Amino acid sequence: MTSLSLFKRPLLLTSLTALTLSALNGCSTQQDISSANEPSSDVIQNSQMVEATPVILVESNSAYSKMAAPASIQAPSPMPSIRPPVSTSENYAEIERNAVHATHEQAFATLSIDTDTGSYANVRRFLNNGSLPPTDAVRVEELINYFNYDFKNAAKQSGSPFLVSTEVVNSPWHPTNRIVKVGIKAEDVVTNNQNQPAANLVFLVDVSGSMNSSDKLQLAKSSLKILAKELRAQDTITLVTYAGNTEVVLPATPGNQTQKILNAIDNLSASGSTNGEAAIKLAYQQAQQNFKKNGINRILVLTDGDFNVGVSNVKDMLDIIRSNRDKGISLSTLGFGQGNYNDHMMEQVADNGNGNYSYIDSLSEAKKVLIDEMSSTFNTVAKDVKIQLEFNPAAVSEWRLIGYENRLLAKEDFNNDKVEAGELGAGKSVVALFEVTPVGQKGLLDASRYQKTALTNKNNSELGYLKIRYKAPQSDTSKLLTFPIANKVSNASADTKFAMAVAGYGQLLTNSKYVNDLTYDQVAQLAKPGLNSALDKTNSRAEFIKLVELANDLQ
Repeated sequence: MTSLSLFKRPLLLTSLTALTLSALNGCSTQQDISSANEPSSDVIQNSQMVEATPVILVESNSAYSKMAAPASIQAPSPMPSIRPPVSTSENYAEIERNAVHATHEQAFATLSIDTDTGSYANVRRFLNNGSLPPTDAVRVEELINYFNYDFKNAAKQSGSPFLVSTEVVNSPWHPTNRIVKVGIKAEDVVTNNQNQPAANLVFLVDVSGSMNSSDKLQLAKSSLKILAKELRAQDTITLVTYAGNTEVVLPATPGNQTQKILNAIDNLSASGSTNGEAAIKLAYQQAQQNFKKNGINRILVLTDGDFNVGVSNVKDMLDIIRSNRDKGISLSTLGFGQGNYNDHMMEQVADNGNGNYSYIDSLSEAKKVLIDEMSSTFNTVAKDVKIQLEFNPAAVSEWRLIGYENRLLAKEDFNNDKVEAGELGAGKSVVALFEVTPVGQKGLLDASRYQKTALTNKNNSELGYLKIRYKAPQSDTSKLLTFPIANKVSNASADTKFAMAVAGYGQLLTNSKYVNDLTYDQVAQLAKPGLNSALDKTNSRAEFIKLVELANDLQ
C-alpha cells in the first residue's frame, strides 16, 4: 500500500497543555509519533475537555477553530448511557477533503481500495460518549465500507476473484446531480473456519502503563480470548508483549492448546513505557521462525497507538513493515481506548503492513472483526487493487470522489506495478461513490473563458470508463479489468440508498459544503429501506440509524 505522508511541525497548544497533562492522572504521557517533544504536522492533536459546555479545539496549520457543543446534552431514549467526561489528546492525520473537478481539465480519478473500518467504530465511540467526533477522525470511505452490500447483479470478468458492479442514480442531496456507485465483492472461498488455511498468528500486545484501563488491555485480552477459542491444531499462536522491554510470553503454540493460550492471555498486565519499534522487530522475527508456506502469516498489534518513538524510529519501523510484507507476512492493527489514542499511527502501520485497521470499542466489535469476518480479515484474495475511472466530458461536466482522501494515486500510478495499493480479503466488499454533474446542469464551477470545453467527440452514451488492476496474492504482475459505464440513470435500490445514507452521514459529520441542506433526519429516512437486508446479520444497520439520531441531537 502507499504510505501516508510523513511529518511536519504544527502549532503548539499553549493554554490547554498543563490542563491536559494534569487530566491524564499519571498514565503514560502521550508521545507523538514524531518525537517526545515535537508533535508531527500531518497529525492533528485534538484536545477536548467535556464539561457543562464542552468545547472541541482542533488544531490547524493556521489557527484554532472552536466548535461549542450544546450546554445541555441529553441522549434520546432508548440510547446508550453517556460515560463520564474525559480529557483527550488524540492524534489524527489532517484530511483535506476532495474537491470538485472540471472533467475537461481532469477526467481521471485514480485510487487504491480501502478495507479499513477503524473510523466507523471510533466515531461511534465519540457519539456514545456524548460528543461529535473531530472532523479528521471521520474517513467517509471507512464508514461506507463498514457494511456489507448486495452484489446479486454484479459481473465477474476474466477469472478474477471478485465481482464488480456499477450503478448510476440520482443524488439525494443534489437532485440534478448523479451518484456513481462502484462496488467490488471478493469471493468467499472459505465457507467456515475449518476450511481456513493454516495460520501463523503473532499477537503483539501493548502492556504499557497507558493500556491500564478496562477499555484498553482488559478489552484486548477479552478480544484475544474469543479468537483463541476458534483456533485449530494446524494453527500456531505466538504472544509477544511490549512495554519498556519486549518479551515472548508464549512461544509458538498449536491452536488446539486452548487453555495454555488462555492462561498466557490472562496473565497479561499493564505497566511501564512503550517501545514500539523493538516490539515490531521481535514480532516479525517470531513470525519468520514459524512461517507457513501457502498459509496465513499475520501479526495482530493490539494497542492504543502510543508507540513512543521518534521520527527516525517511525521511518525505520515502517521500513521494517514494508520489507516483511513483501516476504508474505502481513500486519493488522486493533485499536483500543481513548484519551491518548493515536489513530494516525494505527492506520499507517496497517496500511504499510498490507493489513486491516480496526478500532475495538466493544467485545461485539471484536467478535465482528475477528470471528464473523475472520475470512476477510485473514485471507487475501487479491492485492494491490487499484481503481481508475475516466469520466466522459461529453456526459459529465464536474465530478468529485466522496472519501478516499488518503488513498488517492497519481494517474500514472495505475499502470505502475511497483506502486502498492489495497488488499481485498475473502468475502469483503468495497464501495466507492462519486458525485457527478451531467452536462447541461448547473455545477459549482464557472465555465472557462479561454479553454475549449466543446469536444469533437459528442458520444455521451457512456458516462465513464472503469478500469481495475489487481494482483494475485503470490504474483508481482497485475491484471486489468475494464467496464464501460452507461450514461443511464436507474432507480436506487434499498442497498444503494443505504450506502448513500452512510456517505451523507459522514459528510455531515465533517461539515461538508457539498451536501446542500441535507439533514440527519433525511439521512435516517434514506437508510431505513435498507434495514431488512439479509446481509445485516449483526444488526449493524439498525445501530447506524441510532447513531444518526445521536449525531442529530449532539449537533
